[in-house]
Amino acid sequence: MEIIQNKMKPFNEDKYERAQKKVKEIKGFYTHLTVYILINTFLILAHMGAFSGNFMTGLPAWGYFTTPFFWGIGLAFHALYVFKDKFGMLKDWEERKIKEFMEKEEKEFKNNFDKDF
Repeated sequence: MEIIQNKMKPFNEDKYERAQKKVKEIKGFYTHLTVYILINTFLILAHMGAFSGNFMTGLPAWGYFTTPFFWGIGLAFHALYVFKDKFGMLKDWEERKIKEFMEKEEKEFKNNFDKDF
């Protein structure tokens, strides 16, 4: 019984470390998201004149949104990295493609093998 427990100890430690790493990644993403929202809200309001007393009404120019837009692209990639395990569709697609290529290669091998004999 002790042997099994001793073998399970490294597994449980690795499992704990992986879970701890995942929590840090998620926390980092939410910190990034919070900073994104705060900074870009401030920037848009500043561009619109909310802090200078000349608040602009109507549609703001594209230039006001360049920082949020391009930073948002980076934030989206950060989200994809952190939550990659939530996108099962991509993993299923990978597995289907791997099986497809393996089956294709196996058929080619069998066809070539049959031709030789």
